[in-house]
Amino acid sequence: MVGAVQGAGVVVTGAGGGIGAALARRFAAEGARVVVNDLDADGARAVAEEIGGIAVPGDASAVVEQARDALGGTVDVYCANAGVPSGGSEAADESVWAQAWDVNVMAHVRAAHALLPDWLERGSGRFVSTVSAAGLLTMIGAAPYSVTKHGAYAFAEWLSLTYRHRGIKVHAICPQGVRTAMLDATGSAGDLVLKPTAIEPDDVADALFKGIAEDRFLILPHPEVAGYYEVRATEPDRWLANMNHLQQKWEAAE
Repeated sequence: MVGAVQGAGVVVTGAGGGIGAALARRFAAEGARVVVNDLDADGARAVAEEIGGIAVPGDASAVVEQARDALGGTVDVYCANAGVPSGGSEAADESVWAQAWDVNVMAHVRAAHALLPDWLERGSGRFVSTVSAAGLLTMIGAAPYSVTKHGAYAFAEWLSLTYRHRGIKVHAICPQGVRTAMLDATGSAGDLVLKPTAIEPDDVADALFKGIAEDRFLILPHPEVAGYYEVRATEPDRWLANMNHLQQKWEAAE
């Protein structure tokens, strides 16, 4: 595994805490040169100082060029980890929908657009998308988040099927609850659905590195998600009924 990332130039967005910080720490521990990106400049600098990395604070949608310069001209691995846990229904304000779309999907698209010319020219590059199990399944009480995470998964899938024969590696990480500030922001719906089986950010990093070693696209830090995904695909009415029971349980508790 060390050989896959040792000396590599790695960018991790949303790395001022949570999953992103865990990924940055793990890549650094494996010998990579890591750019730590986050809107929280202090958080980015703190993690970068801890791991001997380089802080490049700011919007994840516009970090590629600065990160490439900071790494001496080459990005080998890009972790599109920044995300927003936008809750609400179809009635959520359009600004909420727009932010979720911009951060959870379009930031990935913009990064790929900036990275791919160089990657395709040299025949190598690794794109890691932190999606969420909501991108495979859904999440009650969070329409903007669920819909845009489906979009993030679809884009990662498209990248993989389009460019894998040209040396581009793509991984989609799809955890359920992870003990981070983002989980806390999910409120009572997260308390019901996610917190009982929540794992640590380091567990997500472990799952990613195992997936890299095995050259797998889909990374499931919660293995049981595979079973839920299978039921969703093969028995959609059963799956929807079960999810609706969760919705009713949540409504009754509110």
